[in-house]
Amino acid sequence: QVHLAERGGGSVQPGGSLRLTCTASGQTRDDDYMGWFRQAPGKEREGVAVIDSGPGTTYYTDPVKGRFTISQDSAKTTIYLQMNNLNSEDTAMYYCVAGRKFGHHVLGPNSYYNWGQGTQVTVSS
Repeated sequence: QVHLAERGGGSVQPGGSLRLTCTASGQTRDDDYMGWFRQAPGKEREGVAVIDSGPGTTYYTDPVKGRFTISQDSAKTTIYLQMNNLNSEDTAMYYCVAGRKFGHHVLGPNSYYNWGQGTQVTVSS
């Protein structure tokens, strides 16, 4: 079992920035996929950014490319999501994920075994 703890959400004006942090504990693996999903009210859950911890390969959904950056620490137990130039469409609950299911797409909504409790990001003027 892997426990995921997120922090760093909050409220920001359009054009602002936030940095989310997720720390994994328990039965972690340094070759696992970890990432961020989000869900806004009335919308489907969406894969935002994922990192393949082994080679460090990153994956992003199109709406955040060029604005968001996912990274990890050297221990590969903490990931970060730097979010720049935020807009109202980024308002959502953001969830940290780990433990990719074999054969599932890295940004698929049901592709991960482990989920954090979520942290709210609100972009509003």
